[in-house]
Amino acid sequence: MSSDTGTAAGTATPSAEGALETRGIEPVPENERNGHPMQLFWVWFAANISILGLPLGATLVTVQKLAFWQAAIVAVVGAAGSFAIVGAVSVAGRRGGAPGLTLSRAVFGVRGNAGPTVVSLVSRLGWETVNTTTAAFALLSLCAILFGTESGAKDHPVLTVGCIVVFVVCTVIVSGLGHRVLVAVQRWATWVFGALNIVVGVPLVLSVDWHAVGSAPAAPVGAMIAGIGTIAAGTGIGWANASADMSRYQSPAARAGSLVASAAAGAGIPLVLLISLGSLLSAGDPTLAQAEDPVAAIRGLLPPWMAVPYLIAAFGGLLLSNHLSVYSAGLTTLTLGVRIKRVYAVVVDVVVTTAGAIYFMLIADGFYGPFIAFISLLAVPITAWLGVFATDMLRRRTYDPGALMDLSPAGRYFYRGGVRWQALVAWAVAIVVGYEFTTAGTGEDVWFSGVFASSWPGRNGLGWVITFVVAAGLYAASGGIRKAAR
Repeated sequence: MSSDTGTAAGTATPSAEGALETRGIEPVPENERNGHPMQLFWVWFAANISILGLPLGATLVTVQKLAFWQAAIVAVVGAAGSFAIVGAVSVAGRRGGAPGLTLSRAVFGVRGNAGPTVVSLVSRLGWETVNTTTAAFALLSLCAILFGTESGAKDHPVLTVGCIVVFVVCTVIVSGLGHRVLVAVQRWATWVFGALNIVVGVPLVLSVDWHAVGSAPAAPVGAMIAGIGTIAAGTGIGWANASADMSRYQSPAARAGSLVASAAAGAGIPLVLLISLGSLLSAGDPTLAQAEDPVAAIRGLLPPWMAVPYLIAAFGGLLLSNHLSVYSAGLTTLTLGVRIKRVYAVVVDVVVTTAGAIYFMLIADGFYGPFIAFISLLAVPITAWLGVFATDMLRRRTYDPGALMDLSPAGRYFYRGGVRWQALVAWAVAIVVGYEFTTAGTGEDVWFSGVFASSWPGRNGLGWVITFVVAAGLYAASGGIRKAAR
């Protein structure tokens, strides 16, 4: 029998007990699943208190031309709503006790699952690069205050690389240790950095041009719909295929509704506040959405005495988000069949994101234009996977632990040639259709524009919704859920 465990040969029975989690992607035994939904509330809250919510909110005003009250509604529906989807998918982790892309083997086949897994890994690496780059900008600004250096990345390349390395090391320390340490750090750090964000937020609110906010005309409903798509793609949709990675330690008795609420509220509270604040700031000053260094742009809105607390809060919030992303990326790497320990998979992943951050800070001319294009492009294949996986969940209540790890032709999830064609074809067709309604990039910097991108659904950012409907519909119509009991 061929199988992969995500641990090195000779490792003792893996578990999450102790400081270091030795388990790879193999399902967690039921007697070790003692988590509760409130743990996930703190995990999702911590992962979403970074300053990246501010530029997202800024795009609602500068790109979608929304009034503040419209942007606030969009933030609630787009952020909290998309994380409710994350919570729904996390139910699969409670049922199967394994990471999301490992459970996906039961849906796509042990070989057919490679495509969705690669997309998930690229997504995680992309978000980690965004976090690392932004955090390094924060450290550069802090160094400029403390040591009088220039805050421009290209002015001090050695210092820039040093800032990147500091952030990466802080990430690996927590993500490498694993689930138990991650949950504990996310909970307690939320209070510290959440409080700092509140302290910093007060002077930002005082700097708002309230006349510009009050006089801004309302945008058409279509612009709000497009904004919801942008926020959903940039928040919950990007986390959907990683949700089971944390919920695999949840008690089998945890209620599905509680898991949904913990994700929607945990992520929704900080995101709605930050996105709304970003839209307020941009009502009178559109430069935030266009800034090459958003950390410096926000710092410029603050009184000088607030700079240090702000930069610490920015660094900490990004670090909390990166902890979760890197942990998930390590599990996704193992699901691809890389036979190394989980902690080493974490190291491999951060090496890639370090290189990406160096490129964006020292070579590329811009950062947030590619960021928006990146989340637009990846939202389509991730949503296609979500459509298939969520539809499969309607009938599947359990997963075969042994079959999830069995890659041999005799395995239950090998199907035909290692592929469950109903799922893979539905996923692929949905991606093609979804991209035809998608535009990646903004203004003159458009990377890709589909054939139907100028249609009403395309103009209003609904390509990902069409993708979900096509993927779910094709999978259901082809009989994919007919025999999904195990």
